[in-house]
Amino acid sequence: MKALKIITILFLTTTLITSCVVHDDIYDDSITLEQLVTSYDLWYIDYNSTTGSIDIPFLSKAFTLSFQNGRLLANNNMVGLGSVGNGYGDHIGYYETINGVLEIDHNEDGFIDLEVIQLSGNEIKLRDTYTNTSYYLIGYQKNNFDYDFVFYDNIEYFLQEYVAWAKTNTSAQGAINEFDNENFLKFTPEQTTTFRSSKDPFGTNIDDLYWDYVGGYEVFDVEGYDNLKILTLDYDFSGNEEFELTVYSDSEIDLYHIASGTTYTFNGQGNIIYKMAVEKGKIPETRKRFKTNRKTKKRNR
Repeated sequence: MKALKIITILFLTTTLITSCVVHDDIYDDSITLEQLVTSYDLWYIDYNSTTGSIDIPFLSKAFTLSFQNGRLLANNNMVGLGSVGNGYGDHIGYYETINGVLEIDHNEDGFIDLEVIQLSGNEIKLRDTYTNTSYYLIGYQKNNFDYDFVFYDNIEYFLQEYVAWAKTNTSAQGAINEFDNENFLKFTPEQTTTFRSSKDPFGTNIDDLYWDYVGGYEVFDVEGYDNLKILTLDYDFSGNEEFELTVYSDSEIDLYHIASGTTYTFNGQGNIIYKMAVEKGKIPETRKRFKTNRKTKKRNR
């Protein structure tokens, strides 16, 4: 498979870490809270590990947090991760570390105090003692942040971040099949299992697209592969269309149609920046993350 080339050219060194968590049973518990939260450039929020029934909005929206001299920054979008705000994301508020408590003043959500528990050398837990809700964060420096892992681990969000995915290339190899006629795809953030497709001609403006079909989709992990997913699109008239999904950049994906052997390239059009979309009234509220519990499939080729 081709290597993922998501904006890592900006920040990654030639050696990438291969695991989400760096286990380190020996850490310095004598450092101050300020030293702890600023010891890493980026804190990846491992949302699947979240416990508690009450959301902390700014944490449920973010993929990463950064603490910089009293300023709180976050990456709330997958597209642009690594480039927005020099990699740290947008400025979303302020913080203070007073008497061992992390005090957050969020631009929209207001004030909240969080207990910080160091779990290992690069893992912390943020706990709201009032609701007993906890978020688990994993620390990275920018030069070893695993963008590949983050994109594939959050692939559903990435697919949602464009108004449409436009087919830009079809391989010469592969048998003729029904999907040859589908030129645009859309994955809706309002319902995380719904997609739309359109047969409109190549080059149609995304504002003028007519969505011919609405159906369900599912993403699967692939046994033995961290940089590959399987995507199924449920078409009533032809059954499930199954693809190997590979990400090449934060605006381009390949879908390999398993049944026909055809590879389709799609490029994202109309990037949805969620904070701006809410402010302009284009969508009702900013997207929140959800826990994923993907099934696993074996690769069939």
